Amino acid sequence: MTSTTPTTHPQPHLTHTVFNQSAPRTEVNEYELNTVLVEAVNRHDAGWATDELREVGALVGTEQFQHDATLANTITPELHTFDRWGNRIDEVEYHPSYHRIISAAVEHGAHTRCWSDPQPGSHVARAAIFMLFGQIEPGHACPVSMTHAVIPSLELQPDVAAQWVPKALSRSYSPDLSADKSSAIFGMSMTEKQGGSDVRANTTVARPVGTGGPGAEYLLTGHKWFCSAPMSDAFLVLAQAEGTGGQGLSCFLLPRILPDGTRNSFRIQRLKNKLGNKSNASSEIELDGTVALMVGEPGRGVRTIIEMVAQTRLDCVLGSTAGMRQSVAEALWHARHRAAFGATLADQPAMTAVLADLALESEAATVTAMRLARAHDEDATDQERAFRRLATAVAKYWICKRGPHHSYEALECLGGNGYTEDFPLAMRYREQPVMAVWEGSGNVIALDVLRAMTREPESIAAFDAEINLARGADPVLDAHLDRVRTELGELVGLDPADAQRRARRVVESMALALEASLLVRFSPTPVSEAFIAARLGADRGAEYGTLPVGDDLTAILQRH
Repeated sequence: MTSTTPTTHPQPHLTHTVFNQSAPRTEVNEYELNTVLVEAVNRHDAGWATDELREVGALVGTEQFQHDATLANTITPELHTFDRWGNRIDEVEYHPSYHRIISAAVEHGAHTRCWSDPQPGSHVARAAIFMLFGQIEPGHACPVSMTHAVIPSLELQPDVAAQWVPKALSRSYSPDLSADKSSAIFGMSMTEKQGGSDVRANTTVARPVGTGGPGAEYLLTGHKWFCSAPMSDAFLVLAQAEGTGGQGLSCFLLPRILPDGTRNSFRIQRLKNKLGNKSNASSEIELDGTVALMVGEPGRGVRTIIEMVAQTRLDCVLGSTAGMRQSVAEALWHARHRAAFGATLADQPAMTAVLADLALESEAATVTAMRLARAHDEDATDQERAFRRLATAVAKYWICKRGPHHSYEALECLGGNGYTEDFPLAMRYREQPVMAVWEGSGNVIALDVLRAMTREPESIAAFDAEINLARGADPVLDAHLDRVRTELGELVGLDPADAQRRARRVVESMALALEASLLVRFSPTPVSEAFIAARLGADRGAEYGTLPVGDDLTAILQRH
């Protein structure tokens, strides 16, 4: 009789030994490793902030901070319209990781340090801190950016600014809605369902409580299609003012909590189901007799809030650039630890070309972003102000549009790992498009460039002077600079409809001229030569990795 009891013991093979995978990219100093950013900080008079930047770089490179970033983007905000007893509360609950991240960013002045400590390089230091935090977790950067950007608009209304600016400058953070807070996070809400970018079509009505006018109380009624960071302490909004105090589209400061501690009428209808930016709640809101204070002159709401928009547009450039840095860092880390066909991926010629091309794009964006940040400092000359007026819009158009394709190509460098949400580049790929959409999508920005050229011709002269500082360094660049001058001259004289149709092409030419010029002046020769050949040369390719033969790819990658 055969025994039914097994006599053979298991003999497992080693089928799950992990090898040829990259180590976790943690416990690194994201500032010290970013050679291009370090150079830019020192070049643009912000070297005094080096110690704090190193501190931030070490913080965001920790495993704990990266884990918080993952949690904030996977355990996403949840809307609670009512409490359990049926009281309307309109609160958004975030995972504690989100609050830890934004608290650290505020503590280090990623929001308003350039306003609280104005000196040469203040905007540069603030931009670098903002980028370091945004490189790892981009969603929190939305309310941080709006809090930074609100200061110039608030200062147009001194009585309102006296109450709110000190709170915005605070380095403390509390997520609670309270009238007793000494700090404040700001949001902004302009667009409505029927208008979108055409904010002059807004139908939200503002009725004065008394006589009305600048600084006075109004009651707002209407629907806002996009309100980002709805748990902010206060918002700048646009509404059609009525009454004898002045009429027309005006700007208002809307607090969540009124001075007596009661909640303002602020009904969160739903949270937007966004492609990316998952850690940051965006919402639709209803205003119904909502208390607000007029900021600036009645009927001049766009002019008032545009001060805020100008700053957030720069932050879109910074955010896209931070994303490019994350993409390059993660792709290079993987390629330097992963082997195939007898060599590490980074040493395979085809992959080396892709990585170097991604690095060129990242370096061009970083150099441009930091040059723009320096132009926003308080010591800016009239020519610098004219330059930044045009250059910020040009860079916002181009760098933010380059972001999504750049993140995709970096994701592909990781292969299947890159396509999973376990690695950060899937999040980055979903994140990059928002910077191109927010604060004016492509057409809006291109048309804004046309508007600036028409209304502020000194901005063309300042931009032309800046890009031509590199003239004579490279014949290909010189030829492109000549084309830009010709295109700008032709554009000014065109029929408005024809000018609009050509606007995108001209803005692209301007952006490439600016990036190439800055690389010639500020980056090593192998970098500028490769960029000019790859972006402006006769044999340039359409995809990343199609670099001309002969470029010093090793020298390019050593900087990243």
